Amino acid sequence: MRILLVDNLMIRRYGKTRMLPGRKLMCGCIRNNWRLCEFSDRDITRYLAPFGMRAVGAAIANRKLIRTAINFRPDAVLVGHCDYITNETLCEIRALLPKVKIAHFNIDAIWQDWTCRQIERRVDSCDAIFITSAGEKLKKWTNGKNVIAYMPNPADPSMETGDNSRKTSAEFDRDFFFAGIPREGDPRFEVMQAVREALKTSGVMRYDFFGMDRPAVLGADYEDVLLGSKMSINLNRRDDWKWYSSDRIAHLFGNGILTFMSDNGRMRDFFGDGDCVFYSDTRELIDKLFWYNDHDAERRRIAGNGREKYHRMFSGARVLKYMIETMFGEEYSQPYEWRSEVYR
Repeated sequence: MRILLVDNLMIRRYGKTRMLPGRKLMCGCIRNNWRLCEFSDRDITRYLAPFGMRAVGAAIANRKLIRTAINFRPDAVLVGHCDYITNETLCEIRALLPKVKIAHFNIDAIWQDWTCRQIERRVDSCDAIFITSAGEKLKKWTNGKNVIAYMPNPADPSMETGDNSRKTSAEFDRDFFFAGIPREGDPRFEVMQAVREALKTSGVMRYDFFGMDRPAVLGADYEDVLLGSKMSINLNRRDDWKWYSSDRIAHLFGNGILTFMSDNGRMRDFFGDGDCVFYSDTRELIDKLFWYNDHDAERRRIAGNGREKYHRMFSGARVLKYMIETMFGEEYSQPYEWRSEVYR
């Protein structure tokens, strides 16, 4: 299998990058012993833009992508959030390589208008669209020729490198952290305000709120925070979309951090009480935070279970294999736990 992956690889950030799913899929490609070619659309567009004229740079980048496809001759093209890449370019690649399959993968919140526009834009130019949300609402993007399917947020041991379930409380820099930038009006804001106030009042836990009390962190600084934290919360702006989560979920589970999640959003379809900590409201969340802070053996057991299950179930290699089999209409080689969320 030869895969051309087109995504924002953040080369121009010079190492201060985010742990995005596109890179996990790249790792999965290599772990599956498949041939990989990367094309970073935003970096190439800006690099080729004369005098900073991005429209000109984008036009040139599209031609370079076509040349890349001709030279590499992929079996599959995976296109992430690549607004500079036009549908005309994808159609030309298909005309030049009639056997190629093209898919768009989208990891953004599905209730945002601009996310829906991104998906709608690719409906007719792609054979498949993969979305990190599930539910029958995805059917609206089927056109009789394509496939619309759920994809989990992948993890990879080269990126989620830690296993905090093996550490004792004394080995951490903090007992709890949250990373996000909730604003007033965002449901996350009230939840985290209440948690922060409870932690501050008690004085028994070490904590950091990056994006609230402290600046947001990226790159290796963010990885240091993950490796130095005992517990965290996978808190989404909304939990009424089946299986939706930001890619934060892979960072937490994948590093053996005890993960707290709302008892909505259907994540119990994948995880049980032995893999993470579910809560029904803010009061229960706060009470359970203090309980697990005091019961370290239970914290370590559950965090370890969650880490093992996430890497086994949602590895980048496994998720990518599912995507390829879905794109090509092949019989599934494994009993993927989310395979019911495929619409044709």
